[in-house]
Amino acid sequence: MSSAVSKEDLDAVAAQLGREPRGVLAIAYRSPDGRPGVVKTAPKLPDGTPFPTLFYLTDPRLTAEASRQESAGVMREMTLRLSEDEELAAGYRRAHESYLAERNDIESLGTDFTGGGMPDRVKCLHVLIAHSLAKGPGVNPLGDESVALAAETSLRGNAIPADWPTIAELRGETS
Repeated sequence: MSSAVSKEDLDAVAAQLGREPRGVLAIAYRSPDGRPGVVKTAPKLPDGTPFPTLFYLTDPRLTAEASRQESAGVMREMTLRLSEDEELAAGYRRAHESYLAERNDIESLGTDFTGGGMPDRVKCLHVLIAHSLAKGPGVNPLGDESVALAAETSLRGNAIPADWPTIAELRGETS
């Protein structure tokens, strides 16, 4: 759920990013400890530059975890699963379409590029994690899994909600 962006929020995001944030429309996700974690950005920055990344991960704990997962080969495994699992691929395509529709409702960039590699591959877990945290579980299946992997670390309850589903729950593997 998005919340209005205040000067304090913008200052916090600037500290997280190490630079002034651009095009911030809202705080799209706050961590359980109250920090901004994901911002919703305008499809075009104030100078007119297209910026297709609607949801941008800002919390350094989450960005570090996304980078750790990328380095561990999570993207390769997810991309492989997309080619083997039609249901997963269909869910990922729906996530892409939802992302694109929400961005186009703000301003169309005249492109079907969303980010993170959607809808055919996994290219950036930062985008997928941001999308899942901003929208909640059930919208982006691979983003949800990446958040669940992050929740297996010390991030659950701090940067990630304590009630985020586990990988087994997301994959329907629990009884």
